Amino acid sequence: MSHDLTATDPTKPPILVRAMRRTVILAVLTAVLVFSAGFVWFAGSIATRETRLVRNADGIVVLTGGSSRVDDAVELLSRGHGKRLLISGVHRMTSPRDLARISPKFERLAECCIDLDYFAVNTLGNASETQRWTREQNFKSLIVVTSSYHMPRAMAELSHKLPEVELIPFPVVSEKLREEPWWESLPTARLVATEYIKFVVAKLRMQVEPPGATPTEASSSRMGAMAEPIP
Repeated sequence: MSHDLTATDPTKPPILVRAMRRTVILAVLTAVLVFSAGFVWFAGSIATRETRLVRNADGIVVLTGGSSRVDDAVELLSRGHGKRLLISGVHRMTSPRDLARISPKFERLAECCIDLDYFAVNTLGNASETQRWTREQNFKSLIVVTSSYHMPRAMAELSHKLPEVELIPFPVVSEKLREEPWWESLPTARLVATEYIKFVVAKLRMQVEPPGATPTEASSSRMGAMAEPIP
């Protein structure tokens, strides 16, 4: 019996299918490699020690989430590192008196130099409200105060909303990060991993959102200014 050497082996997938399969596998492996490398960079960028400011800025913005952030930001303002402070993402149930308990110097500076944002509920909201405030104040430079693990995403969101403004990070380092490496604590490692995923999602969103885009809401009705003394 003669055999047709040119016949296709029915047990093997077509050449095109095999090529597509290899391409998909290669793409997945590349994506995993890029994602992993990005995570290593992200984790390495998280500050584990407090930094010292080497220069002042026009304004200061603190993204709420921890009492020490607000206290540090008010301290920077009291030392003259900025002309005015925005506390972004204040809980609606938090009063000026509550903030005064957190930071002893808050009451003295509240009437002249501190604005409260009660509208932001996430980092994107923080960036949008900060954009309004910064442009209303005509500031060209900002000191950004937030936790060290949150700083990369905060800086990404703010620089996308305010490409024309110089941003100076001032990370607040938690006691946990000071005491041990993040990978030795499961809760801290989970926090860093979650923050990295949020960072990646934010960067992907920015690919389709033009830099400096302004929300449609009117800014004049959304900013809570400290204009009355604390009762």
